[in-house]
Amino acid sequence: MTQRSTVVLLSGLLCDEEVWRGPIARLAPAHDLVCPGFLDQPSIEAMAAQVLAHAPRRFSLAGHSMGGRVALEIAARAPDRLERLALLDTGFHPARPGEAEGRSRLIRIALEDGMAALARHWLPPMLGPHRVRDAALMDRLTAMVERATPRLFQRQIGALLTRPNAHRGLSQIPCPTAVIVGRQDAWSPLAQHEEMAALIPEARLSVIEEAGHMSPVEQPEAVAEALFAWMQAAPAEGRLAPVS
Repeated sequence: MTQRSTVVLLSGLLCDEEVWRGPIARLAPAHDLVCPGFLDQPSIEAMAAQVLAHAPRRFSLAGHSMGGRVALEIAARAPDRLERLALLDTGFHPARPGEAEGRSRLIRIALEDGMAALARHWLPPMLGPHRVRDAALMDRLTAMVERATPRLFQRQIGALLTRPNAHRGLSQIPCPTAVIVGRQDAWSPLAQHEEMAALIPEARLSVIEEAGHMSPVEQPEAVAEALFAWMQAAPAEGRLAPVS
């Protein structure tokens, strides 16, 4: 009987397991899935440490948006624990000039007007243009944002603004890596993912059509198929000492 592998799914800013609904349905029959939901730590490094403390000895890891940043930190800290890595709609650079000011405006909206108001400002630029007109999708994503709190949002923003520069570590990633991006992702654009894929030794780039930054929920079937194909790759060989 084939042993089931574990896949850890890390969500992005203001995202929980709702984003992974499609991939979970596709992968669950053959794999054990772990989705920590909202990541609530003051830094990317602390988020990575928390995930590693609760993850199995060996696992495959997929991270979306901010979760991708955490996944890259995990790859830098514990490469021998990873069988495979997937990076979705994410990046590897430190905070950009002017980024703090824009994010601070969103924090003020959350603190002063609430999470529903934040969703109205924050969500539309995260989606492909035609997906903004999908009322059912917008309702689902708004409900997800409203499950978070202004305090959580503020902590996650703080973590993102102090995120490490992961550029140097990309060439050291030792496992099969899926780099997945929505073609209409305006926040983490295709060119950034092409650069990532070129720097990671065993990377395969998948472009999701008619999707923006929220590709796993905008086009769940396409993203699920890309992740299913990723899980067919032979896992990296672990070099951990045997458990006594």
